[in-house]
Amino acid sequence: MYLVEDWVRFTLDLPIRGFPDWVAKPAASPYGRSWSYCTAGATTLGPLLERVTRQSVADFARDNLFAPLGITKVRWQFQPLGSAMTGGGLNLRSRDLLKLGQLYLNGGTWNGRQVLSADWVRRSTSPHANAREDTDYGYLWWLPTLHANGQELRSFAMYGTGGNKVYVLPTEQLVVVVTTVNFRIANAGALSERLLTEHILPALER
Repeated sequence: MYLVEDWVRFTLDLPIRGFPDWVAKPAASPYGRSWSYCTAGATTLGPLLERVTRQSVADFARDNLFAPLGITKVRWQFQPLGSAMTGGGLNLRSRDLLKLGQLYLNGGTWNGRQVLSADWVRRSTSPHANAREDTDYGYLWWLPTLHANGQELRSFAMYGTGGNKVYVLPTEQLVVVVTTVNFRIANAGALSERLLTEHILPALER
């Protein structure tokens, strides 16, 4: 995708996955669908959002999300044709990532204002596909089951490259932000999860 100019056209031209007899059909998969992560899908959301809102992604996000949360330092990456990259590369401070996690922990409210609908928060953090063992997927949220302190803890999380992650744990009323520069380290995401499950969560034991 990164080698061509029109990323949306690239996405729409991808072949449709087939399911021969020796491959499990979507109906037999968890939640009734087969699934694999594809950055191109998330990237295509940007131009679609612009078509619906008649605003650039950056302006729409500023007016409806960042401004209500007091987030002012934002740096986008852009597609060759000009739309903001919605499949990754957004630069935010750790404290602002924390605000996004807290917004979802609060059911979409911030300082008493309903910034996102509670129904959307619920639906987007509910499982719609199975990504792998112990991890489901919502609407752009990963839903890992964490193992810490001898317990299984439900969470939903943002995953970024290099092990950058934001975890929201509703039962613990906790948001954890891990920002790293481990871009050239294999399994950097797993290292961030170990930091959470082996050090941060055990420190919360009463």
